[in-house]
Amino acid sequence: MKKRLLIATNNRGKVKEIQALLADLDLELVTPEQIGLRLDVVEDGQTYAENARLKALAFAQASGLVALADDSGLEVDALGGRPGLHSNRFGPQPSSEASRRAFLLTQLAGLPRPWTARFRATVVIARPDGQLWLTEGICEGEIIPEERGSHGFGYDPLFLIPEMGRTMAELGLEEKNRLSHRARAVRQAIPFLFAALEM
Repeated sequence: MKKRLLIATNNRGKVKEIQALLADLDLELVTPEQIGLRLDVVEDGQTYAENARLKALAFAQASGLVALADDSGLEVDALGGRPGLHSNRFGPQPSSEASRRAFLLTQLAGLPRPWTARFRATVVIARPDGQLWLTEGICEGEIIPEERGSHGFGYDPLFLIPEMGRTMAELGLEEKNRLSHRARAVRQAIPFLFAALEM
């Protein structure tokens, strides 16, 4: 019987990316929705790692399964690294992905370009007994003043990868999963995933 791994997020965009990244592994990937788990974890950590750990541990302990969670953010140099940890809660609240992108551009208006930036992701794998493994991935790029592309989610339509000349939202899932911050962190986590599941 395949071992089960819980993808510890309610964000459908993240679920899709993580499922695609782990599709080749001999595992049964399950979501909180599929196992009837409703959990809203308060992300009050001071770092991506703390937030990812809070989520992974809460989901692992509530489900009895090994859980993989990530926390990620967009860091814009011209804004001193903001929105960073608060990428999902940037600007006036309540907000939507579109309103957060619009707010980001208002914050950058008038500042000299290029608006260099990076996406940073931390992945944490947690066992129900509290054991943890952690990896990190970074993707460098820049923010552009107009949205391009219809794939991805969050800030992807504004995040240009200069060497490709395309935004994250102009890449198909397969291309995005070769170079994104989340892809890099998840790929590094695979050996730890098997360690966690074998114990």
